[in-house]
Amino acid sequence: QVRLVESGGGLVQPGGSLRLSCEVSGFTFSDSAITWYRRTPGKEREPIAVISQTGATTNYADSVKGRFTISRDNAKNMAYLQMTSLKPDDTAVYYCGGYGHWGQGTQVTVSS
Repeated sequence: QVRLVESGGGLVQPGGSLRLSCEVSGFTFSDSAITWYRRTPGKEREPIAVISQTGATTNYADSVKGRFTISRDNAKNMAYLQMTSLKPDDTAVYYCGGYGHWGQGTQVTVSS
């Protein structure tokens, strides 16, 4: 059974940082690219960062480029999203996706 579980969300002040984690099971982790998405109320889920199977290639949405870093550890079946210089507009539910599946998401709220 494919399973992705996000963690690490929470409340943070503008300018702060958070690190999200995605624990994956049920498929060969190194076979799949991993994408982090986010969704705000009333909007479609937006892909914001993707990392290739080996981790050699990453791509980012313009809205997070230079502030967020995606990474993965294939030995641990884990993916991460390091978020810095957070803004109120980054408030959303964040999901990781891979192998055609998504997790339940973790809430990130950026507010003073």
